[in-house]
Amino acid sequence: MIPLHPDDAPRFAFSVPTLNREAPRKRYHWKFLPQGMKNSPSICQRYLSSLLSPVRAAVGEAIILHYMDDVLVCAPNDDLLSHALDLTINSLVAAGFELQEEKIQRMLPWKYLGLEIGKQTIEPQKLVVKNNIRTLADVQQLCGSLNWQWEKDIVEVEGSPQVAELAAVVRAFEKFPETFNLVTDSAYVAGVVSRAKQAVLSEVSNTALFNLLSKLVNLISHREQQFYVMHIRSHTDLPGSIAKGNRKADALAVPVEMAPLPNIFGQAKISHQLFHQNASGLVRQFHLTRKQARAIVSMCPSCQQHTLSALSAGANPRGLNSCDVWQMDVTHIMSFGRQRYVHVSVYTFSGAVYASAHTGEKSSDAMKHLIQAFSFLGIPKSIKTDNGPTYTSKEFRSFLQQWGVEHKTGIPYSPTGQAIMERTHQNLKRVLNQHQSLKLETPQIQLSKALFTLNCLNCTFENLNPPIVRHFRENCQLQLKAKPPVIVKDPATRETEGPHDLITWGRGYAYVSTPSGPKWVPAKWVKPFIPKTAKPPAEAPQVASAAWRRRNRQTFSL
Repeated sequence: MIPLHPDDAPRFAFSVPTLNREAPRKRYHWKFLPQGMKNSPSICQRYLSSLLSPVRAAVGEAIILHYMDDVLVCAPNDDLLSHALDLTINSLVAAGFELQEEKIQRMLPWKYLGLEIGKQTIEPQKLVVKNNIRTLADVQQLCGSLNWQWEKDIVEVEGSPQVAELAAVVRAFEKFPETFNLVTDSAYVAGVVSRAKQAVLSEVSNTALFNLLSKLVNLISHREQQFYVMHIRSHTDLPGSIAKGNRKADALAVPVEMAPLPNIFGQAKISHQLFHQNASGLVRQFHLTRKQARAIVSMCPSCQQHTLSALSAGANPRGLNSCDVWQMDVTHIMSFGRQRYVHVSVYTFSGAVYASAHTGEKSSDAMKHLIQAFSFLGIPKSIKTDNGPTYTSKEFRSFLQQWGVEHKTGIPYSPTGQAIMERTHQNLKRVLNQHQSLKLETPQIQLSKALFTLNCLNCTFENLNPPIVRHFRENCQLQLKAKPPVIVKDPATRETEGPHDLITWGRGYAYVSTPSGPKWVPAKWVKPFIPKTAKPPAEAPQVASAAWRRRNRQTFSL
């Protein structure tokens, strides 16, 4: 355990609820680094490495291996080994660690990271699986001992039904080397299998069919166990066990032919395996709960390898319409080969993305990309780019003038792109890496499927409309029917101004109408304007005194 500094310990606080909420929660904080935090392994590694670095420098010939809380000390002789071990123990104890003497292995065999190190051999430790699970520690040990391997026992065969039946027969010969009977209702398959032994194949134009026939001939010719192939007519009411078995096979194949849709959760899993949309996209498309959608994403191996942290929705949209402000940049995807220069455009209001692969990043390539983008998603009012030579040339400037598009650039003499563009590049590459089945397709097909996922399926929990819906149908939720007055703090002077009319607002931003023109401001600097109500005028002191004397005079006269 790594002790925490007393000044930092309150930052590692947690609450413990009381029984039936009969009292407020009690607050505690850790004295040692908790193991449940995501960054605990990194902190542990870095802290222990800082303690072992001076020891490594002191004993140069000794080897000190360190991973998490396991340390292995090696030396060419016993004296140096004893000296290095004592220095390591003293360094850890001086830092506040408590070492258990029974955990220090001084005699062989030594156990380190699943290995058992002997005098002359290194072998894996024997795996012991606990069947009696009682505590959380037992579950963690069991999960740590298991090695998960993602696989699927499904093969998709393209072609005619005869090719699919032939592929099933080849798979049967591969999976069952023992003696078996093969009963099929395909006369084509039965004839091919009966004549396949020691057959000589001629050239076939269909490459997939030729590969299946070659594999079948090789399997049958080198088979040691016997087999029998029998043809039977399908969809008959003949008696007998063979006809009955054929009817069972037909009954199992009927759902595949009819292809009925599974339940909603199953449909969502199939859709995610094909498109790899995010959890909020699954919630919108299949009306799942957030927990179910996140469970589907967490079970996908491709999404776990190429995961991306969720971003908040408090980004400035920079426009009230779809074709107000666009941003444009170029990224490199090396797997595309000659077409590795991918030009990307982002529509800042809707978040829609368009990308195209080109052989260069010259102005001519940028103009080709923009013509394609205009044909799909319309012409913007202005485009913002960096100051690279691609966008500062006379050709590109003349091209935008012909289309009536205003051109804006970032910091002068800086080729750095905007943050929203870098985030879009990251998202695009992540989705491309998730679609492993498209690696053999052309770059434009890979980009098209990735853009379909980004534009038509992905969304956020704050706004379940995907970017393409927001692009072609302006978000009516952001347009306020009334323009309430608000008070605004000026970002430059930090002085309160107003009241101003509120045009639109969202999570983290607001768009207000000021005397100098419309202005985007953070939402935390916008407050509703509440006019003060006029109080009734107070009576003058002499009037109140005269009224008091009059009331007293009437009382005394009674």
